[in-house]
Amino acid sequence: MRDEHAAEHAGKDWLWLAVLPLILFGYLLWEISRTPLPWQFQLEWVPSLELGIDLYVDGLSAQFLLLITGIGTMVLVYASGYMAHDRQAGRFYKLLLLFMVAMIGAVSADHMLVLFLCWELTSLVSFFLVGFKYTDEQARASARTALFITMGGGLALLGGLILLSQIAGTWSLQGVIAAGAGLHDDPRLPAALTLLFIGCFTKSAQFPFHFWLPNAMTAPTPASAYLHSATMVKLGVYLLARLDPAFNELLFWEITLIAVGTITATWAAVLALRERDLKRILARSTVSALGTLVLLIGLPGESSSLAVVAFLYAHALYKAPLFFVAGSIDHATGTRSIDHLRGLRRQMPFTAAAAMIASLSMAGLPLSFGYVAKSVASVAKAESELMALAGYGLLLVNAIAVAVAAVAAIRVFWGPANQAFDQVREVSWRMVLPPLLIAIIALEFEFIPTFADPVLVDAARAISTSNSFTPSFAEPQAGTMITVAEITLLIGVLLFVFWERLHRFLERFSILERFSCAGFFDRLLKGLPRLAAWHTRLLQHGRLDSYMRVTLLAMLGIASGAWLVIEPGWPGMPGDLGGWRDQAWSLGAAAVLIMAGALAAPFMHNRMALLMSIGLVGYGSAVLFLFAGAPDVAFTQFMVETVLVVVAVTVLTRYGVPIRYTEPRVRNALIAVAAGAGTFILLLQMFSLPADLGMPLWFAEKSLPEAYGQNVVNVILVDFRALDTFGEIVVVAFSAIAAWPLLRRKRKHGSNG
Repeated sequence: MRDEHAAEHAGKDWLWLAVLPLILFGYLLWEISRTPLPWQFQLEWVPSLELGIDLYVDGLSAQFLLLITGIGTMVLVYASGYMAHDRQAGRFYKLLLLFMVAMIGAVSADHMLVLFLCWELTSLVSFFLVGFKYTDEQARASARTALFITMGGGLALLGGLILLSQIAGTWSLQGVIAAGAGLHDDPRLPAALTLLFIGCFTKSAQFPFHFWLPNAMTAPTPASAYLHSATMVKLGVYLLARLDPAFNELLFWEITLIAVGTITATWAAVLALRERDLKRILARSTVSALGTLVLLIGLPGESSSLAVVAFLYAHALYKAPLFFVAGSIDHATGTRSIDHLRGLRRQMPFTAAAAMIASLSMAGLPLSFGYVAKSVASVAKAESELMALAGYGLLLVNAIAVAVAAVAAIRVFWGPANQAFDQVREVSWRMVLPPLLIAIIALEFEFIPTFADPVLVDAARAISTSNSFTPSFAEPQAGTMITVAEITLLIGVLLFVFWERLHRFLERFSILERFSCAGFFDRLLKGLPRLAAWHTRLLQHGRLDSYMRVTLLAMLGIASGAWLVIEPGWPGMPGDLGGWRDQAWSLGAAAVLIMAGALAAPFMHNRMALLMSIGLVGYGSAVLFLFAGAPDVAFTQFMVETVLVVVAVTVLTRYGVPIRYTEPRVRNALIAVAAGAGTFILLLQMFSLPADLGMPLWFAEKSLPEAYGQNVVNVILVDFRALDTFGEIVVVAFSAIAAWPLLRRKRKHGSNG
């Protein structure tokens, strides 16, 4: 009992952290009301790489900042009650605050590399939050899946941003947008946009990467409400909306966003009907809403920008409370399965009220901001003359959203009570206040629209494709809107009434699991170890002769390919042989030694004789280095060859067994001759190319004044590539340390006779 009181007290102590985002939220509101947008801030970070902390806050960034800080405040308040008895609560709060900082940086950054760093930091923190219950195998697996998908997409995003910077000639997002139509004819743009799509689609759980988000519901509910509903998953939507003014006129951009958004919204909505876990139902509907946002970004009409920002706000204001409600139910009853949840309104009246108010907005009913958002979306679809298939798909999506809202508000809290929950009581005020307050604010936006207009209008204007666009919340014609709303509501009610039958019907289609994207991903992960094992058996089989054969064939392939790429045809001898003639005797002697050793080695049946033959190759190479102007390299080669021969002789004296050749000599000889001839031809080809003296001249100029050394080779080794040389020294040192026990064992056995 004492431990429980201590844990409860510890949970309350963390409540003060909610003051930090609350202060920032209030400061943002104050500054927005008195200082016109946009705001700009620049700070040099790594000038040599043209990397600076460049911040740009316009209407869209301000909207996201208000979401991050406002919802973040409520999340921290809710978490102080939800995590009250968790001994790892401190780690959870630190991760939430780190995520908040990363999100603020991502939506404020104008430099694309800074955006990428913050982007990847959100994925990393999400990994730790999804796998917060690290003793649970399912949580660990879900965290790995989320990390693979989002960080893999992040690498694609990095490639896209690099290409965009090269095309536009700037690392600034605003610079890319300003370049606009001037970038459309660049042949690199389709590749850049494809990589950009992959990054944004993985982050915002678009098809076919949508499956990671429902699996991420193993995270604690505060993290699910914050990361996977209101903020992080909208980061891909944010970047697409940010770049929409630059590429909206491209057919590739428009078709891709409309197609992927429609498929994601429709498919995720249908999959929600197959779920029984309340939190996963909400997660599926979140994926559907993200698809709708991507679709709205792709629409060509002017009103699409206002529809995007309105629906984005509406979704955050109803989905975060519903996630809070799901967490409160799980916290109070120990289950999230809708099979057991019913009649909880008596035990949890305030949670039921929050669910009811938030569900009104999710269903798009009047007196809610969701109704306003769907009205603006209808205007945008009408202006763009949206294709009929996408229109019907969105009608189904909106109807399923009505059904999901009814499940969360009516099925769970109304109907006959489950007697197993008679002892359930309402959760603490710290878990009741956040969902109720956010849901009420969603209603307040409808009653007092001027409170939302400044932020949303500025956000819409920031991503509008027209400079003369004046956003407004004018509703569509009454007849059309009422008809669409009535049809959507009617279908939604029918889906809610027949929810169980639809669920059982869809459960029969096991093919949905076998051929789903999640199933394919699982099979891919399971196949990787088998592929690695097969690859290891093929290449790492322990036969040195096969390793050498593969290496020589690879060298031959590289030489042949380089020969064809550089200049097809037979290469000629180097034009300037004046310096070579003076050293012809030394080079000839080196060539004789190398050739003699190489030709003699295949015919040696004694290991000692074979070692001596190979040693001739090494000494011949050292002679070549000596007269080619690299005495230090020649000295190293002489020393290594001598030590190798001496050490090997001491070992081989105990092994007088003749060498038995099991490999076909003719084949190996042909491969060796072909590899040598190919390398020789490649070197001749290189000599025929014009010399690039840029690097030699630079090293010659910089060695003495900057490194205080006259020997250019030594300066390169110990100064310009010091880390590389240090790494080689470390490798040699560790090899010696590893060989030391073997040498001691050899010495011990030798002393014993």
